[in-house]
Amino acid sequence: MTVLASALDTGGPDYAAHRAAMLGRLAALDAEHAKALAGGGEKYVARHRGRGKLLARERIELLIDPDTPFLELSPLAAWGSDHPVGASIVTGIGVVEGVECLITANDPTVRGGASNPWTLRKALRANEIAYANRLPCIALVESGGADLPSQKEIFVPGGALFRDITRLSAAGIPTIAVVFGNSTAGGAYVPGMSDHTVMIKERSKVFLGGPPLVKMATGEESDDESLGGAEMHARTSGLADHYAVDEPDALRQARRIVARLNHRKAHPDPSVPVRQPKYDGDELLGIVPEDLKTPFDPREVIARIVDGSDFDEFKPLYGPSLVTGWAALHGYPVGILANAQGVLFSPESQKAAQFIQLANQRDIPLIFLHNTTGYMVGKEYEQGGIIKHGAMMINAVSNSRVPHLSVLMGASYGAGHYGMCGRAYDPRFLFAWPSAKSAVMGPQQLAGVLSIVARASAAAKGQPYDEEADAGLRAMVEAQIEAESLPMFLSGRLYDDGVIDPRDTRTVLGLCLSAIHTAPVEGARGGFGVFRM
Repeated sequence: MTVLASALDTGGPDYAAHRAAMLGRLAALDAEHAKALAGGGEKYVARHRGRGKLLARERIELLIDPDTPFLELSPLAAWGSDHPVGASIVTGIGVVEGVECLITANDPTVRGGASNPWTLRKALRANEIAYANRLPCIALVESGGADLPSQKEIFVPGGALFRDITRLSAAGIPTIAVVFGNSTAGGAYVPGMSDHTVMIKERSKVFLGGPPLVKMATGEESDDESLGGAEMHARTSGLADHYAVDEPDALRQARRIVARLNHRKAHPDPSVPVRQPKYDGDELLGIVPEDLKTPFDPREVIARIVDGSDFDEFKPLYGPSLVTGWAALHGYPVGILANAQGVLFSPESQKAAQFIQLANQRDIPLIFLHNTTGYMVGKEYEQGGIIKHGAMMINAVSNSRVPHLSVLMGASYGAGHYGMCGRAYDPRFLFAWPSAKSAVMGPQQLAGVLSIVARASAAAKGQPYDEEADAGLRAMVEAQIEAESLPMFLSGRLYDDGVIDPRDTRTVLGLCLSAIHTAPVEGARGGFGVFRM
């Protein structure tokens, strides 16, 4: 009786239009992902291969277990900036010797793997994920250190990378560095601070200052090998724990290190049989309208991602523009909050706060499916307490301790983005569909507010209002906000962990749920702060 019924008309014109629009967005997304996959371009890829070296993603492929997925994170980092898409580093979660690990790999085809400000942000986000989920960290290192023209934006905050390595280790989370080439200057501290370090014969070069800097600083003549080569570090300095003869051997040794970690998940894998959804996941392409002002039923999404399309709805008749309920996803119990009609009213906010408390009582992770324009405004709603009720929901989200997973399907505007656990509220993972948009408010609303304020200012001064200039301003602001609310722009700034194909939602959430259960999943037992009633 709790299997969701679907009213989606897959043969209708609306479905066809929605699907066509989504496929168009996915094609544009693929083109941007291709830029990250291309690294530094054909010239530098060919040069790298000519040295007998593997590319970053090829190293990851050899590292992880055969026929297992790699969940790449933040692939569009630096999109829209002056730096290459992908930020010269690959990060993600993969399974090594049966252990889920957080893997980072410098891309040496992009400026020698040098770190720019977006590289730093992406690496720090990867460390956050590893720490919160207690995932062993494997760094595949080949970097010349900081991109010197950007040093003013890297040097001061960049120290957090090394701090993170030591904090991970102190928390009992293993850290492993495999050095494939240069690891110089500050980059030398990655192998230096890791629990386990693998270096490669005649390839690894680890030193605080290379021969030119040593010459300038001390007048000493030296060469790469005696100053920081793998054999020197293996025989003399002791920095290298393992000495590999080539890249495949280094990756083999890294796998053996993981096999000997005795690293255990806090929770066993689900014992219940996993049932596929009753409905085809391919149909997720045709659910979200191109115009996000048009509402859609999130139950159609839920029915295509949860086990058996089985969903026990909580308070279905109260606060109907927010759907809440219980389900399983790849065998893991989850609570789901999904926006139905876009706007959040007082009943929806109160329902959400109670539901979040229940999830914490039961130690059940929460999934937030966004399509909200924010909390309702207007005299009636202000007098009805929308501020305190919205604050109640945000309070509950802020102080909830069970893991949160967020997916932006459509709109995610204003404080509704906060109440639905946006980036600032530390979801364990946050992904977006290509249809998503997020900003302080919609482009038309924001431009209209600015117009009203400017019109009122002119009237207060007794000045005539320039309607032509107003129309130009509105058009300019609308275009700017529209561009800044699109998922590729937001993903480029690391406001999400990736823009995903809707058809991959169930798989991505399943991988994340497995990863978060490496750490204890425990809810808050009180401690929610003062709920204003």
